[in-house]
Amino acid sequence: MTQIKLSERAAAIQPSPTMALDAKTKALISQGLDVVNLTAGEPDFDTPEHIRQAAEASINRGETRYTAVAGTVRLREAVASRIRQDTGLTYEPSEILVSSGAKHSLYNAVLALTNPGDGVLLPVPYWVTYPEQIRLAGGEVQTVAIDPAHKGELTAEDLAQAIRPNTKGLIVNSPSNPSGAVIGRAHLEGIARFAREHDVWVITDEIYSRLVYDGVEAPSLAGFEGMRERTILINGVSKAYAMTGWRIGYAAGPKAIIQAMSNLQSQSTSNPTSISQAAAEAALKGPQEPVEEMRREFDRRRRFAVSRIQSIPGLSVNEPKGAFYLWVSMAQVVGRTIRGRTITNADDLALLWLEEANVSVVPGSGFGMPDHFRISYATSMQKLAEGLDRMEQLLGE
Repeated sequence: MTQIKLSERAAAIQPSPTMALDAKTKALISQGLDVVNLTAGEPDFDTPEHIRQAAEASINRGETRYTAVAGTVRLREAVASRIRQDTGLTYEPSEILVSSGAKHSLYNAVLALTNPGDGVLLPVPYWVTYPEQIRLAGGEVQTVAIDPAHKGELTAEDLAQAIRPNTKGLIVNSPSNPSGAVIGRAHLEGIARFAREHDVWVITDEIYSRLVYDGVEAPSLAGFEGMRERTILINGVSKAYAMTGWRIGYAAGPKAIIQAMSNLQSQSTSNPTSISQAAAEAALKGPQEPVEEMRREFDRRRRFAVSRIQSIPGLSVNEPKGAFYLWVSMAQVVGRTIRGRTITNADDLALLWLEEANVSVVPGSGFGMPDHFRISYATSMQKLAEGLDRMEQLLGE
C-alpha cells in the first residue's frame, strides 16, 4: 500500500497543546469522571440574549448567503465605531477585514507580512499559536525574554536584547495570554520608538482589551506616534462578548495590507459566517452592560484565585491585570517526588494533577516557559475553589 508523504509544512506543525489538553479533559468528563477543568480559554457565560436574537432575526430575514470576503459593510462600520470608542483610532471600512475568529485574523496578518527567513520577535511567554503561525509562513521565531522585574510587561530594553539583522516584525499581546500582564503606556511608548527606529512591522493582539482590572488601561500600540501605518490591530468578539463559538475576529490596519490579507482569505475561507456577522454587529453596537458584568465577575474570581494560590507552598503568581488567566510558577516543586513521580517540569505536574486529583491545568511548555502553568478562572467560583483545594492537597503529600 502506497503511503502518501506529508508536506514538510504539515509535518512540522505542532497541534495546540491547550486545545489538546482541553479535549483530553472533556473526554474524561464524558466518561463520568469528576474533573475540574481549569484549562478553557473561553468565558463560561452565555452569549447575551440580544446578540442571540440578532442572529435569529438574521436567519429569518434570509441572510444565509455569501457576503463580501472582508465582511459586510455594516459589520466593518460597527468594528470601526467600536475601535474608535475604545482606542480613539479612526479606521475606514476598507481598512478592516473580518475573519473566522481572531486566530484567523492573526494568521492572515502573519502570512501577509512574513517572507521566508524573516525574523519575528516574540515575547515569552507567548500564546501557543504565535510561533507555529510564524513557522508556517517560513519565518524565524525570535523569542524575547522579559525582565522578571517588570512582571510580564514587555519593554524596549527587552526587545533590544533580542533583535537580529533579519528581524522584520514583532507580535505584541496585551493583555497577555497566558500571563494576564498589561503593558503600561510608558513601556508602549518605548516599544513604539523601538519599532520606528528599527523599521519593524507590529501585530498587536488586543483580544482581551475589554477585560482589565484594578483601574488599569490597555492602550492600543497602534495609537502611538508613527505606529498606525506599521501596525495591524487584531481583536474580535469571542472573549468580551462570550462568543467563542461564533468565530468572528477582525483586523484593522493600512489599506494595502488589509487588502493583501483579504486576498489571502478569498482563496482560503472566503467570508465568515453571515449569521455570525449579524450577531457580531449586534454585540459591537448594542448594550455593553453584559461586558462589564462579566468583567466584574472575572475580577472577583481573579482576586480569590490569586490569594488562594499565594497560600499554597511551592507555587507563586504575579497578580494579573487583564484577561482571565493566572500564570503560576511551580519552580519550587521541581525535583520533588509525589506519589512515586518525580516532577521535572510543569508537564509532569499537570499530568499528575489530572490523573491523581482530577484537575486539569495547562503546562507552560507550549508557552515557552516549562516551569509555569496556566489556570483559567473562566469557570465558576465553586469549581475554582474545588480545583485549587485538590491541587494543594496533592502537593501537600
